[in-house]
Amino acid sequence: MSVLVLLEQRGELKPCALEAATAASKVAQAAGVELNAVYIGQSLADQSAELAGLGIAKVYAYENDALNYYSNDGYVPIVRDLVQELGATVVIGSASALGKEYCASVAARLGTELAQDAIEVSWDGGLKAKKPVYAGKIVSEVSITASPAMVSLRPNVVKIERDGDAVPEIVKRDMPQVSLRTVLKEAAVAAAGQIELTEAKVVVSGGRGIGGPENWPVVQELADALGAALGASRAVVDAGWIHHSHQVGQTGKVVSPDIYVACGISGAIQHQAGMRTSKLIVAINKDPNAPIFKLCDYGIVGDLFEICPLLAAEVRKALGKE
Repeated sequence: MSVLVLLEQRGELKPCALEAATAASKVAQAAGVELNAVYIGQSLADQSAELAGLGIAKVYAYENDALNYYSNDGYVPIVRDLVQELGATVVIGSASALGKEYCASVAARLGTELAQDAIEVSWDGGLKAKKPVYAGKIVSEVSITASPAMVSLRPNVVKIERDGDAVPEIVKRDMPQVSLRTVLKEAAVAAAGQIELTEAKVVVSGGRGIGGPENWPVVQELADALGAALGASRAVVDAGWIHHSHQVGQTGKVVSPDIYVACGISGAIQHQAGMRTSKLIVAINKDPNAPIFKLCDYGIVGDLFEICPLLAAEVRKALGKE
């Protein structure tokens, strides 16, 4: 019996990989078993230091130029075979945009159960997970009875914790004989420095209250000051004011940042479903009866066109950027 964590990378290890490793370490300790990890990519290189103190005994590293970018054909058979080789009874990955597809495909190949997009995972004689359902209005507790049991964790719900500075043993593996039907040669980033919405620590979102697409710079200024990702409500996406990749909500992306700032967003239940697990929620809206005020930790009733620039200026001042 052992626990295996999937280390997601995009050129370098992603924070959600370290979060998954932290959660997996606690499960392994509670179950009294060994924790191992699998890394698939071009090169783990000096990144092994990032795994120090996470309780990982061995990292099985499959390094090859053809594996630099995620490929279902390449990654999934590797994990399936490694799970079977190690006799892993628990597999934990990340519920990032890529990780959801990755984990679902591995679970399908193994013919096992998967608790997708969990916000908490634990061990109590078996693997247990908590995950939001019904648009986030209910948090369900799931007991996974299949073996291996699989869970994908929502980014930003687990704090990275280290115990000591022990670095795991790196076990290098040759690329297996797999048929790659597609190979991604290069990934183009939409905009330089753009922060991935689902993995951002801070998100600033704009809604119908911004008035029109020409007013996005007001919200973007605050996002830039906070080093935040830019989000949006469905209303403004449907209106064509911003690309749908920014949409937060039931039919958009689900985020769990440390701070979520809603600017001119009324806070319909569909939007809440995408951000209600944020650790701290700030709402800016001139309507004191907006539903978002029932959910937020801090609410500002007022004109966002006055408040956002003031907040941005204060943030820059506090950070010594003005």
